[in-house]
Amino acid sequence: MRYNINKKKTEHWKDDVVRSVKFYNDWFLNFAPATFISKRNEAIKKVDEIFNKTDCLSNLSAEMLCEVPETLQILRMATTPPIARDRLTGLAYLTRNFVKNMEDGKLPKRMNKAELAECLSRTVDIVSRLLDRDLMPWLKEKRYPKELDRMIAAQIIADRLCGTLSDPIIRNEQEHRQLDSISKYLEAKGYIRVSTDDIHNMQPGTFAYHLNAPVNNGRKRVNMPIDVVIMRHAAKQGEMPILIECKSAGDFTNTNKRRKEESKKIEQLKQAYGRDVEFVLFLCGYFDSGYLGYEAADGIDWVWEHRIEDMDKMGL
Repeated sequence: MRYNINKKKTEHWKDDVVRSVKFYNDWFLNFAPATFISKRNEAIKKVDEIFNKTDCLSNLSAEMLCEVPETLQILRMATTPPIARDRLTGLAYLTRNFVKNMEDGKLPKRMNKAELAECLSRTVDIVSRLLDRDLMPWLKEKRYPKELDRMIAAQIIADRLCGTLSDPIIRNEQEHRQLDSISKYLEAKGYIRVSTDDIHNMQPGTFAYHLNAPVNNGRKRVNMPIDVVIMRHAAKQGEMPILIECKSAGDFTNTNKRRKEESKKIEQLKQAYGRDVEFVLFLCGYFDSGYLGYEAADGIDWVWEHRIEDMDKMGL
């Protein structure tokens, strides 16, 4: 790598860690609660829609699941106890992919109609047996719910759902924030965001999100996802773009557990694209000196989100 951004500036690491943690904490306190509330309101709306389709869960059917497969995720939160994907997989004798595809809104493509109907029927049977009848007393009393009963049940089911999705919700918002910060920085320098799926077909002065870099993993050829790919204005023909991985973390424990991931990535990238490949981390949050030292030892450099102007040192 032709430059030194932060990896050799050990005298600044502790101060940068403090500033990065503060940056993350300020963002979390100011934006995470509002984001979660927004997602919770969306979840309540989805529960209400399912209540309307199923007579408040008193009329579940395989046909309904076939029509709106993503309903399954909310139905799992309406049971007592709320059941995880793997538990439903075991109880209803389903495959993990079947449940995941359903919750992603997709029906299995390789399953014939009879097999699909049987799987959906088993799913409905298990969910119906486990529905939380204390939360939804109208089910055991065989009556239509009062409006207050229905509202409370919808809110609790939505809370359960958002509780299971809280980490992905925060991760998605973090990624959006980091990509937005990089976009603003690059666009101010005249870079243009492009849509492409070929890391080798980028013009000077362009950048793209979520491209795949083909690398070798043992004997297999696999695609390594790259968050941001930047081709310098002054790039020469055949030059590789800069590869950036965005990382944002809310605690020190997980970052140190996962620090070997970047080590494996840089080694695969060097094998595929040469020792001078430019792979840079974009960090925000809880990355301590132990983590930084591990990355620096592998020749990996980084830019802090709280000081994004350090990207200037990359010749942008």
